[in-house]
Amino acid sequence: MYATGAINWIGLWTLYTREVRRFMKVYTQTLIAPVITTLLFLAVFVLAIGRGRGDVAGVPFMVFLAPGLIMMAILQNAFANTSSSIVIAKVQGNIVDTLMPPLSAHELTFGIVMGGATRGMVVGTTVAIAMSLVVGLPIHNVAFIVFHGVAAAILLALLGAIGGIWSEKFDHIAAVTNFVVTPLSFLSGTFYSIERLPPLFQNIAHFNPFFYAIDGFRYGFIGHSDVVPMVGVLVLIATDTFLWFVCWRMFHTGYKLKA
Repeated sequence: MYATGAINWIGLWTLYTREVRRFMKVYTQTLIAPVITTLLFLAVFVLAIGRGRGDVAGVPFMVFLAPGLIMMAILQNAFANTSSSIVIAKVQGNIVDTLMPPLSAHELTFGIVMGGATRGMVVGTTVAIAMSLVVGLPIHNVAFIVFHGVAAAILLALLGAIGGIWSEKFDHIAAVTNFVVTPLSFLSGTFYSIERLPPLFQNIAHFNPFFYAIDGFRYGFIGHSDVVPMVGVLVLIATDTFLWFVCWRMFHTGYKLKA
């Protein structure tokens, strides 16, 4: 079913560019709309809480909030790209067009996941630029910003691919979005520091990989972290590695992909 041996660079590049062109052709829906939605979140918080709110972690609340909103945009869009690509192909019956070319399971995983991660990073970068015009975003450590942005985009692109392979119809992937992705992203410190939570819920938050993505990303901007920053780096590397293996295994065995 899949090619083995040397890397099929032409096929891999073709698959990746297909995934990128998918979202670029409808950029008003996949790029502009998420940017506007994220800016509306910021506007609502400004109007509801006001600029007079006290500092959080030593910075104004809006500055604390901005990295969380940027990361939320990265997470949601990376997931949406891979999950929609696979589910639509399965529902329309043209998933065979992806599976038949001489691409190994690793190449399929890489091409589809990197396409989703690219969308997440493009949206995140655009949101950050737009938000910097409203909120004065400091930069504490560029390496942490880049690493957590890329690692989080890959994490959610992998999760989207896994969810897409598992899903048999749109209702299934909607359930994953509503009951897994959205709760984990909203309950991961996007809008607050987990130091404000009771001890039990702080401990629960430490089992959420989304928390480490947002916490490390925010640390890159403001220099404040709720955990040791390098712990988050290791958690994301371990989580991405595990999800990559799961996704590869699903493609390799043809799980819910074979007719």
